[in-house]
Amino acid sequence: VQLQASGGGLVQAGGSLRLSCAASGSIRVINDMGWYRQSPGKERELVAIIGSGGKTKYGDSVKGRFTISRDNAKNTMYLQMASLKPEDTGVYYCNAEVFPDGSYLPYEYWGQGTLVTVSS
Repeated sequence: VQLQASGGGLVQAGGSLRLSCAASGSIRVINDMGWYRQSPGKERELVAIIGSGGKTKYGDSVKGRFTISRDNAKNTMYLQMASLKPEDTGVYYCNAEVFPDGSYLPYEYWGQGTLVTVSS
């Protein structure tokens, strides 16, 4: 199982970006999917999580500005980011809890990260 994150880049404050995370491989079921970010000098923090049924949870710093969604048919998750601030700068990692084919135990997978830079 692999997670491939994409969509990062350089954007001015107040702008928008859309991140994508595609899961591939021998996947039976994907439970929760989420985005985390690591900003310079800070620990990795939760950005948003979405369950297989669509229930969402957001970190306090992004509530009202970011929207997480997923397409279960495509095993893909998205993060629509709006009203971006310089403090949103960081490497954004996608995460998923996956039941691989043939397994009745879940495993946690991480993508490689995509860099988001917000200039002031």
